[in-house]
Amino acid sequence: MIRAADVREWRNHDVVDPKGRKIGMLEAVYVDTATDEPAMATVRTGLPTRQRLVFVPLDEATLGPDYVKVSHPRGKVRKAPSMGTDDVLPADREETIFDYYGMPYRQGEAGERQLARR
Repeated sequence: MIRAADVREWRNHDVVDPKGRKIGMLEAVYVDTATDEPAMATVRTGLPTRQRLVFVPLDEATLGPDYVKVSHPRGKVRKAPSMGTDDVLPADREETIFDYYGMPYRQGEAGERQLARR
C-alpha cells in the first residue's frame, strides 16, 4: 500500500487508469479517518473552462515516474460523483461515493466522517 505522504507528493501529476489512459490531474488525497491511510483522491477533469473534481478510490493504486495509476477504468471514474473545483465535500455525500464504487461505508462510532482531506 502506498502511504499518504507519497501520494501528496504527486499532486498535479497525471492520474491514469489500468490501461494507462489519462483521467486527469491529482488534486487532493482523502484518508480513512479510522486508519489514516489513503482511501480516495480527487481528480481534476474536464475542459479548462469547465473543470470538476471526481472521486476515485486509491485501493491498489501505484505510483509511476510521473503518474498515479488507479485500478478503475477511465470511463467509470469520469462518471463518478463529483464536485466543483472550489467546493468542499459535504458529509452527507460521502456514502454516495462509496456506493458508486461498490465499497462499504463506515462512519465512526460517534458519527464521524469516514474521509478527511490531507
